[in-house]
Amino acid sequence: MSWTDERVELLKKLWSEGLSASQVAAELGGVTRNAVIGKVHRLGLSGRAKTTTTAPRARRPRTQAPRAPRPNAGAAPTIGATALKADSKPHVAPQPKAEKKPEADAVVVPISKRASILTLTENTCKWPIGDPGDGDFHFCGHKSEQGTPYCKYHAEIAYQPSAERRRAKKAS
Repeated sequence: MSWTDERVELLKKLWSEGLSASQVAAELGGVTRNAVIGKVHRLGLSGRAKTTTTAPRARRPRTQAPRAPRPNAGAAPTIGATALKADSKPHVAPQPKAEKKPEADAVVVPISKRASILTLTENTCKWPIGDPGDGDFHFCGHKSEQGTPYCKYHAEIAYQPSAERRRAKKAS
């Protein structure tokens, strides 16, 4: 449907009354909300001011005084005579202390033992030390244990029994 002079006048009237684009489209019939918005824009009709409900409301002053903290707010309520009752606090079983494993970088690697990716062999420890992006990055280079890519020290760090991992996870 095209925009006739009568429809344009009705659009201007409804728009100035403050109807939304959807409401104007429903009144006119045969046009969409987007068509109304486009026509309003092309006609250069003024945008309407925002409603006053969007303005922030002033906070009203607090009339109540702050409450005093309740005594024993964190304690559980007691019911009845408690002199002969068993202690209700749960007892935490002592956790077995996990053996402290040495840190990964605690092993001292002499400069002569440091290995680059090009100098690694089947018998050298392939434990990476440092950040691969740094120029000081190297591998451990000590003699590796039979059947593992790491020396004895790094093999202890890399290979942990599953029971020990579970116990360490529960302790955390």
